[in-house]
Amino acid sequence: MAKTSLLRPLAVAAAAVVLAASGAVPALAADRDGAALPTPDTAGVQSALQATTAAGAPGAFAVIRDHGDDGNGDRTRSLTVGKADLDGTPMNSSWRFRVGSNSKMFAAVLVMQLAQEGRIDLDKPIRDYLPAGTLPDSWTMTGRQVMEHRAGIYDHTNDLLEQAGEETTSAFEARIRNTVYAPADLVAMSVKHGQQYTPGSRYSYSNTDFVLMGLAIENLTGRPYQDVLRDRIIEPLGLEQTSFVVPDQRIAGAHITGYLTNDDRSKPLLDSTEQNGSWVWSAGAVISTSGDLDTFLTALMAGSQGGLVSDDSLHQMEAALPTPTAKISYGLGLRRISLSCGDVYGHGGIVQGYQTQSFTTPDGRRSVVAFANASNNGSVTQGLMNTLEPAFCGKKPAAAPRNGFAPAARDFQGTQGNQNGQGLPVVEDTRI
Repeated sequence: MAKTSLLRPLAVAAAAVVLAASGAVPALAADRDGAALPTPDTAGVQSALQATTAAGAPGAFAVIRDHGDDGNGDRTRSLTVGKADLDGTPMNSSWRFRVGSNSKMFAAVLVMQLAQEGRIDLDKPIRDYLPAGTLPDSWTMTGRQVMEHRAGIYDHTNDLLEQAGEETTSAFEARIRNTVYAPADLVAMSVKHGQQYTPGSRYSYSNTDFVLMGLAIENLTGRPYQDVLRDRIIEPLGLEQTSFVVPDQRIAGAHITGYLTNDDRSKPLLDSTEQNGSWVWSAGAVISTSGDLDTFLTALMAGSQGGLVSDDSLHQMEAALPTPTAKISYGLGLRRISLSCGDVYGHGGIVQGYQTQSFTTPDGRRSVVAFANASNNGSVTQGLMNTLEPAFCGKKPAAAPRNGFAPAARDFQGTQGNQNGQGLPVVEDTRI
């Protein structure tokens, strides 16, 4: 597949998808008619990045990429503040970093490809597609419920990171940096807590959900997860800076140094760059760049024309259901955020030392990747979230005009978000 074709995705028609598991008919973003995108408010983005570094991150960046189909060509706006490391190296938005839970989008694409091939039915128990004994025989949650974080699966990372009472840096050194976990052991760690609620009855973010999907991918293909990821996504898209190297601790090539924030803010940041990713595995261990994330998102949102998933699979991934967080919905490995000018799709990622928010318009014509090299700091996360509104929607006019990605009908109730889209809440995967 020629990479250039991915940067000119054809529009795909929006459709309502009936989810058998929930009986709901989620709304999809419907406006893919090629209208002009708002001009980004770069001053607003810069201000949010500066707030991010003021909150404790050594550096931050936001890369806004527009893929022109109006004869004006592609355009990239890159804004950086601060440092890529504490030695004083300026932040570089083209260098590699750990993408954390953005990895879930990659795993979701692999699952949808296997579903298209008839190798997995997302509305049957996920237990049927896992190695024998992975889940108790009485657990009937479906693959769809698992990918939606509505399966009642306890998040094993709670056991590894612990709650208040132990410093994050202590937990990191004791159980994260050097300890290698088998994926099956992560699931066993979760299963011992029992099923948390009736599958499909509520939303609760769990990294174990996507460890399960990674195990299903391995079981169905008979191949290691990293090989399937490479052969089905990385190489076809030409993602030369993307890798999955578990349990290798290093990030090869030019990369940004990540720092873990102590719970005791009087203590210095800890260099957490070198760590093995086995503790989150398929749920969070991908290494990439802003450019590769843009290429991936653009191909994904092109549906059948992008070469990753069919139009129908994309619609299923986009069919987001409500979460307890205002303006945030979740589909199949895709998060939907409702901004003042419309809905955007993608994911966030927080893994020890790194934070990323990666989102795109429904037609893939604009992507935004915002990044900071510090974790375990909610104010840093909030700063990155605050880049999205000015990056996608621009400055607020007196009367907001219609734009190229109008809001979908809201599929959540009881939320009282700011009507102009400012102040997006910090999402629920902040612990990693």
